[in-house]
Amino acid sequence: MKSPVVKRSIVVAGHKTSVSLEEAFWNGMKEISSLRDMTLSELVGEIDGNRQQGNLSSAIRLFVLDYFRTRAVKPVAEIKSEGLTAH
Repeated sequence: MKSPVVKRSIVVAGHKTSVSLEEAFWNGMKEISSLRDMTLSELVGEIDGNRQQGNLSSAIRLFVLDYFRTRAVKPVAEIKSEGLTAH
């Protein structure tokens, strides 16, 4: 299953930036932001604010992976109540 990298512009903390992610990660971000009733820009802003190191694209990939790994073993309602870091 090949998922080409897609580059999109997004506003983070009032600044426009380009983010390159595979389509599967963009789809994951859309699902997460919808479940959390927030925009993609808001979600990316939170991820950006919480990242310790590395680039933004990597931080987003790790966030999406962690979110869906956690969701695989926890109900969605429980994850939503825990906020951004579902650990």
